[in-house]
Amino acid sequence: MILLEGESMSRLFGLDLQLGADFFLSVIAIFVLFFAFSFLLFNPLRKMLNERKKRIHDEIQEAHDIKESADKTKAKYESKLENIDKEAEEILASARKRALENENRIVAEAREEAGRILDHARKEAELEKQKAMDEVKREMIVIASMIAEKVVSEKIDTTIQDKLVEDTLKEIGKSTWQN
Repeated sequence: MILLEGESMSRLFGLDLQLGADFFLSVIAIFVLFFAFSFLLFNPLRKMLNERKKRIHDEIQEAHDIKESADKTKAKYESKLENIDKEAEEILASARKRALENENRIVAEAREEAGRILDHARKEAELEKQKAMDEVKREMIVIASMIAEKVVSEKIDTTIQDKLVEDTLKEIGKSTWQN
């Protein structure tokens, strides 16, 4: 190709000045739009992504804390399960001890009651014995009266009569009417 006189070098590659100016203005417009979009769109998007990243990090940390807490609780319950046999044995031992104490108390109360019943029976037996002795005395008085009648009917004096009563009492004997 041959260059004509009025043609410039810009036509060398088939480009003219108008095309270069349009290209330059397009590049400037793209940079202006890029910075405007960056400020208006990309910064809020970055901010939202950073907040999301922080929220995800917080949730992961919370999940980690919950897992640690669950592990501690699990360990605590496992130790309680290990100690449950000891606690059960202690409870059973305590119950056995209380049962033995109750048994001893009940036996002691029964012995006391038996003692009271025996004392009551002894007192009643003593009263019955006393009644029987009183009955024997009354019978002796009746017998003595009968003897006295016989004595009076035979006209014996009082010394003989006293002697007869004493002889009769001796014959019957103290041990006979007291038992």
